[in-house]
Amino acid sequence: MRILIVEDEINLADALTQILKKQNYSVDAVYDGQSGLDNALSGIYDLILLDIMLPEMDGITVLKKLRGEGVATSVILLTAKGDTSDKITGLDYGADDYVAKPFSTGELLARIRAVMRRKGELVPEDGMKYGDIELNTSSLKLTCKGKELKLILKESELMELLMTRKTSVTSKEQMIEKMWGFDSDVEHNNVEVYISFLRKKLVFLQSSVRINTIRGVGYVLEASD
Repeated sequence: MRILIVEDEINLADALTQILKKQNYSVDAVYDGQSGLDNALSGIYDLILLDIMLPEMDGITVLKKLRGEGVATSVILLTAKGDTSDKITGLDYGADDYVAKPFSTGELLARIRAVMRRKGELVPEDGMKYGDIELNTSSLKLTCKGKELKLILKESELMELLMTRKTSVTSKEQMIEKMWGFDSDVEHNNVEVYISFLRKKLVFLQSSVRINTIRGVGYVLEASD
């Protein structure tokens, strides 16, 4: 899952980035509202942590413009404690939740999980399942019928993306944007390498799940009976 942090307190933004990366989220951080809007409009993010008090463009305006453009990405507002009017305005404009500063790491992570569950994303604490495999995104372990393998982070992110999309085909471009960012110079062969690694690991686990290539389109999971 890819998260965008829009927060002008650089130390806080950097701390949040490290906290979320330790939870194996992919994270980008920007420090003003205009950059936040530009990044969010790319559509590659699953969640945005959006501060309200920002230079160049305040968070409420960013949120309003996103919803006006039809961007439905989940948004959690970072608000000043007791600033009720901003919370109400943000929720009215389509924010999914808010966290008042200062907040605990545990509260923030719980709210992220809760928001993504409401959006229908697979963010269970115990892992994701598809066919006969289970992926634990915290430990990066892929399990099948009692056998398990430890994945590297990019393998886990790619498998998570495929499992989340289930029977929907995912293009190489979508994979690059989700895993490396929309301005990345990563090439298609990087994706092909990780697909190859995952296929070999599924075979090793004797899983009935396969990663099928849809020529000219992308990749999709299939679970045999």
